[in-house]
Amino acid sequence: MFMEVPAPPRLSDAAPKAARPSLPRLVLRAAPPYLYLAPALILLGIWVYRPLAQTAQLSFYSWNLLPTTPMEPVGLDNYRRMLDSPELGQSLWRTVEVIVGLLPFSIVIPVVVGLLTRQLGDRARAVYQALVFAPMLVAPVAGAAVWGWLLDPRGGVVNRATGTSVNWLQESGFAQIAIILITGWHVLGFAVLVVAAALSGINGDYSDAAALDGASRWQITRWITLPLLSPTLVFLMLMTVLLSAQWTFPLIDSLTQGGPADSTTNVYYLLWDYGFRSYDAGMGAAAGMLLFVGFGLVAAGLVWLSERLAFHDN
Repeated sequence: MFMEVPAPPRLSDAAPKAARPSLPRLVLRAAPPYLYLAPALILLGIWVYRPLAQTAQLSFYSWNLLPTTPMEPVGLDNYRRMLDSPELGQSLWRTVEVIVGLLPFSIVIPVVVGLLTRQLGDRARAVYQALVFAPMLVAPVAGAAVWGWLLDPRGGVVNRATGTSVNWLQESGFAQIAIILITGWHVLGFAVLVVAAALSGINGDYSDAAALDGASRWQITRWITLPLLSPTLVFLMLMTVLLSAQWTFPLIDSLTQGGPADSTTNVYYLLWDYGFRSYDAGMGAAAGMLLFVGFGLVAAGLVWLSERLAFHDN
C-alpha cells in the first residue's frame, strides 16, 4: 500500500516576496551625494554658465551698453565682422608670442630651479621657495606701477643700470618684451612651487635603483625624473596656453593700453577693447565666444596629447 507524500513547498512559495522600494524611497537613497554637490553646481550655473549663455545671446545683437538704448538683432553680422577684421589675426599672433615667451618662465626655469634646490636642506629650500613665490603675491596693478617706475626712459633703474635710454613701454620693439618679462616674473614662483611639489612626490627608490646600476645623475634625470614629471609639465603648459593672455591683461591695461600701435594688444585685450572702449557689446561678445570655442578646442587637444604622451607612475 502506497502513501502519497506531499511534495515539499518550493522556496519561492515559502519565502515571502521582498517588497520593492517605492520611487520616493529610491530617490531619497540616491540623493545625498547630489545634495552635497548642489551648492557648487548652483554657483557654477549662476556665475559661469548663465553669463556664458547671456554672452552667446548678446553676440547676435548690436548694443552700446546704454540701458536706454534697445538691443538690435543683427544675426551673424558680428561674427562676420570679427572674422573679417585684420585685428583678430594680429591679436592672435601677439597671443602666440606671449605664450612662447612665457613657456621658459612656466616650464624651463622652474624645472631647472626645482632640480637644483633638491640638493638643499628642507629649511633652506622652504626659504628659497618662499622668496621665489613672493612676486606671485604682488597685485598685478601694484607690480605694474613699480615696473613702470623701473622702466622709466628718463631716470628708470633699468636704463641707468644698463647705460641705455630705451623707452621700454612706448616702443613697439620693446613693449611686448617688457610685458612678457614682467608677467614671467609674476608667474615664475607659482610654477616653481608646482614643480617642487611634483618632484617631492616622485618615489626615490627609482633613482636609488638606477644609481646602484651605475646610472649617472644626468641619466637619472633624463630617463627617470623628467618622464615622471611629465604630467606636471603638461599641466603647466596647458595653463600657460590658456591663461597667458589673461595674465598679461592687467599689465597691458596699466602700462601700455594695448600700444604702442597695438603692439601689445592680444585676444583678451581686444575683447575688452571692443566691449568697454568702443562700446560695441555685440562685437565683444562675439569675440568672447570665438575665444571660448578656440581655446576650448586647444585645451581638448592638449588633454588628448597628454593622455598619450605623459608618463604616469602607476
